[in-house]
Amino acid sequence: MQCGRIYREVEPIGGIEKARAVKEIAVKNGAKISDVIYFGDSITDVESFRLVKAGDGLAVSFNGNEYAVKEAEIAVLAEHTIPISILAEVFNLFGKEKTLEAAKNWSYETLQNLSVSLTLLDKLGKIKEKYFIKVELITNENRERICKESSVFRKKVRGEKIGELG
Repeated sequence: MQCGRIYREVEPIGGIEKARAVKEIAVKNGAKISDVIYFGDSITDVESFRLVKAGDGLAVSFNGNEYAVKEAEIAVLAEHTIPISILAEVFNLFGKEKTLEAAKNWSYETLQNLSVSLTLLDKLGKIKEKYFIKVELITNENRERICKESSVFRKKVRGEKIGELG
C-alpha cells in the first residue's frame, strides 16, 4: 500500500537542521540573514531564532511555547494566520524596525498608516471579531508574562497534549 510511503520518506528535522536550512535558503536566494523573518513555535526553532536575530533578521513566535517566546522578538497569539501575513508584508516592504513598531502599536489604524495592503486589512477587519488575535513586541519586562500567556493559548488552540510538546 502506497499511502504510508510518505511517512517513511519524511525525515523530521531538529533545531540545528532548521537553522542550516534557513542559511541554505538565504544563500540560494541571494539574501542576507537580515532579509529573513522567521516564524516558529517550539524548541526546534530556537537555533533558527538565534541565527536570524544574530544576523539582524526578525524572529517571531506564533502560538509558541516558552522556548520560542524566550528567543523571539515578537509574539503572535492567534486563531488565524492573518497576523503572520501582515507582519511578513510589513517586513518585506519596510524592514525590521517598522515591523517591530507595528507589533508594539498593533492596531487596525497602525496597519493602515503603514499602508498594509487593502486585501489583508479587509481580511483582518472581517475576522477580528470572530478570532482571537494578539500581537505584541517582546521586551525584558513582558517576556515572562507572554511566555505564560502564549503557552496557555497554545494548549487551547493545539490541544493539551500537542500544546505541551517542546
